[in-house]
This record gives sequence, C-alpha cells and structure tokens, in this order.
Amino acid sequence: MQHVSLMAGSSNAEKLELVAQSIRSFPDFPSKGILFWDICPILKDPRTLTAVTDLFEEHVRKNFPQVELIVGLDARGFLFGPLLSQRLGIGFALVRKKGKLPGPTVGVAYDLEYGKAEAEIQADAVAPGQKVLIIDDLLATGGTLFAACELMKEQKAEVLGCLVVIELKELKGAERLKPNSVYSLVQH
Repeated sequence: MQHVSLMAGSSNAEKLELVAQSIRSFPDFPSKGILFWDICPILKDPRTLTAVTDLFEEHVRKNFPQVELIVGLDARGFLFGPLLSQRLGIGFALVRKKGKLPGPTVGVAYDLEYGKAEAEIQADAVAPGQKVLIIDDLLATGGTLFAACELMKEQKAEVLGCLVVIELKELKGAERLKPNSVYSLVQH
C-alpha cells in the first residue's frame, strides 16, 4: 500500500514554512539564559507532523536508500523516529538515559551544556555493519547526538548521518558530529 500524504500537492518550501511557523520559543527555560525551542505544536497538528515526516522521508529516500535502521534519542527522537521508520519499512531502536532499558545494554558517558549524562542502547538493538540514521528533535552543542554516534561505533554499526527538526547553528553542534552529516529542517 502506498503512503498518501495529508499534504499532497504541497511543496517542500510550504512544508518547511509550516514546520518553522509551528515551533515556538520560551526564554529562560529550563533555566535562566536558555532559550527553549518547543516542538509540541508540531505534534498537536497532524498536518504539521505529516510535513515533518514527509520531509525526512524524502531526504532519506534520496540520500540514504541503503539505511536499515532508524535510531531515536531519548525522548523526542522517539516521537519522529518511529513514524519515519514505519514509512521507510525499516526498524527503530531506542537510545535511552542510563538505567531505563531492560536486559544487557551498552552505554557511553557524555557532557551536556549543563552537566553530565549517560546514554544506553540494548546490546542486541543494532547489528554490526548495520546502516543507521540517528534522529532527534534538536541539535545544540551536539553532545547527545555525538554520544549516540559513539554508541553506534561501539556496536560496529555504520552511521549514515543525523536528522533533526531544529539546528541551533551558532552552537556549532554539526562541527562536533563530523564526519557525520546533519540534516535539519529548521535552523536558528
């Protein structure tokens, strides 16, 4: 059965504009000096969520037809990743905060803008040599995505690239992720 978009006939520019208009910002959240980019309005509107999924799907089909698995980051990568993996007809794997996954796990520690954290994946979630794309909602300094890339290296998977809804360009997170490419829908 072929997927029929709720936005049939809409151009990519129209879809990107819809996504960009749906993102709102909140100053001083979760702490003073932080500008929080809120994706909740995207999730609230089926048309906008479809636009995000359409844009990611088109990019992946064009640039990464060999992808075998989408890996989503805790927690907002879980919102977009399964929709994309379903469209592509491939699996989805979770990278979670330490202690949240059952069974044997593989983990990596990493730095955040405001502390340290650890990320884990189930030891059998990714096969050696498997071609993966990593997805999250936001790229800031790149700490969490970098940790996920390191986890994939430990699992001997091949990271094809990273996908995000929002990229905060001034924080240069994409530089930290090189040689992995970053595809972002909206840049601030």
